[in-house]
Amino acid sequence: MKRKLKVGIIGCGAIAVKKHLPGLQKLNSVDIVAFCNRNILKAKTAAREFGTADAKIYGDYREMLKDATIDVVHVCTPNASHAEITIAALEAGKHVMCEKPMAKTSEEAKRMLAVAEKTNKKLSIGYNNRFRADSQYLYKAVKRGDLGEIYYAKALALRRRAVPTWGVFLDAEKQGGGPLIDIGSHALDLTLWMMDNYKPHVVMGSVYHKLGRKRGAANAFGPWDPQAFEVEDSAFGFIKMHNGATVTLESSWALNTLDVGEGKCSLSGTEGGSDMMDGLRIHGEDFGKLYTTNVELNPENVAFFEGKTENAEDLEMRTWIEAILNDSEPVVKAGEALVVTQILEAIYESAKIGRAVYFD
Repeated sequence: MKRKLKVGIIGCGAIAVKKHLPGLQKLNSVDIVAFCNRNILKAKTAAREFGTADAKIYGDYREMLKDATIDVVHVCTPNASHAEITIAALEAGKHVMCEKPMAKTSEEAKRMLAVAEKTNKKLSIGYNNRFRADSQYLYKAVKRGDLGEIYYAKALALRRRAVPTWGVFLDAEKQGGGPLIDIGSHALDLTLWMMDNYKPHVVMGSVYHKLGRKRGAANAFGPWDPQAFEVEDSAFGFIKMHNGATVTLESSWALNTLDVGEGKCSLSGTEGGSDMMDGLRIHGEDFGKLYTTNVELNPENVAFFEGKTENAEDLEMRTWIEAILNDSEPVVKAGEALVVTQILEAIYESAKIGRAVYFD
């Protein structure tokens, strides 16, 4: 029997305890042996719920990385520290899953990728929307050629009023941006993955600070402080790829719209199309008629169904650990996540300078 992988967690906030740790805990192939957080109480609390009986607690990630027995590190900290911690973990000989976005800037993301290649350690980024049932189904349909060549797509991450008011989400320095880098990142990753297109040519962007300057009493997460709202409340991008394909990206935490949807994409191809706005729909033309197929993705709702289902977060953790054990490529490759970061950065830059940003 293979030795269990020993996992350490850096950052024991909500994303760790609600996504990473529950999925890892269900795996027989890992032991979660180390927990690090600047607030030691958070690390102790997470360790009691998810760790081994002898799990170690740290307040400084540098001390944790000195433990040569740790095989894998999960980085679940604010965006500004992703690169620093990930690079240190890779150089300490650990495989790393870093939460999305890959980094605050593209230069940081490039360094992360370079160190992963130099150390020959695996690096993956936490884009869990790829692992949803609808995403998995659509990806297989696209790979089979059901949609043909995808030349137009929309990446959607629109909230009417759901500004995160906890942590550092509104802090421009620590977060690097607002809804674009937060939920827009997920939608763009999902869309590029479906298209298998990672060669942007030119980007135009618009970034808005409109509703965040007002006190939002109707917010899903409680009212925000306009003085603390340093990041954008909505952002939009127009992306043209080298092969001529077009992608539009829409993101918001606060926007006066009823067309809401998060982590969604719609695809238009030469043979058919699809969208995720009202369940998963695949559509096209057959026998001289237009058709729309609503894909049923909930077998557990079928009478007499006794099988087991796996949620997106658990599947993400399982396939990541399997990639390490089998020495195979992770589902989310660091090079792909780098392109997402480059495009997001280009949207911010385009909005700042008022003109298009071209890629080499």
